[in-house]
Amino acid sequence: MVPALAVSGVLALGGCAPSSHAAPRPTGTASGGPSASGTAAPGSGGPGKSGADRAAAFRRWGVPLLAPPPPPPAVKPVRTGGGVIPVVSRVPTTRKIVFVTFDDGAEKDPRFVAMMRDLKVPFTMFLTDSIIKNDYGFFKPLQALGNPIEDHTLTHPDLRTRTFAQQHTEICGQQARLTHEYGTRPGLFRPPYGAYDSATRAAVKACGGLRAIILWRESMQIKNVAFQDPAKHFHPGDIILAHFRGPSELKGETMTVMVRNMLREIARQGYTVAPLEDYV
Repeated sequence: MVPALAVSGVLALGGCAPSSHAAPRPTGTASGGPSASGTAAPGSGGPGKSGADRAAAFRRWGVPLLAPPPPPPAVKPVRTGGGVIPVVSRVPTTRKIVFVTFDDGAEKDPRFVAMMRDLKVPFTMFLTDSIIKNDYGFFKPLQALGNPIEDHTLTHPDLRTRTFAQQHTEICGQQARLTHEYGTRPGLFRPPYGAYDSATRAAVKACGGLRAIILWRESMQIKNVAFQDPAKHFHPGDIILAHFRGPSELKGETMTVMVRNMLREIARQGYTVAPLEDYV
């Protein structure tokens, strides 16, 4: 059975379905970035950049300056490696941090690569092979920035409609495919639509190396964050779902505009973004 939290995520936030929210009008260029081509300033995202350079990069993308993530905890607060695969939508922490995740891989916008190279905001990618196989290479520069690539099945089915054997193929097959393409074995799994059952947990465990099922607490639409909390507040350790989406799914807006709006809301509520894999 899918727990209440997962059902809420599927019904209220739409999982991997296209967004239906109205689009904002961007400020600046149509791309939502510093130039129409999205070209990053030379050296703007390099290691050791000064605080002034970092602040300038955030200004160029129209995002309030986020605090750097805190040092990772000495012990990960999500316990893994036991007999049952944990299902995580919020990491237990008191730090004012959230975790950003991007699903599927449909939109392959080079301006998003430039944005993330500039801003150095950490995130996790949950990729589906049938969606990314036309351009595996697009995601390699994002991975090279330190953003992990994790498992989101081979073909993006509702796993509850599949047998254990079929689920095993979808999950373990994608784990193997991503390992082959990107050189690193995925350790986290996100079920399409947030839908899973006991067979899913058994298949995840049987694959070996996958230590947790990752859901979410918030979903990024075009302009606004859709909250499960009626007060529309982040809470420490919340996981945010976003997607690799482009103008056809964002009512003419770009992915960089959507991400800018998400980061603005994170900053407005006094949070920053930390790497999920440091905590799970």
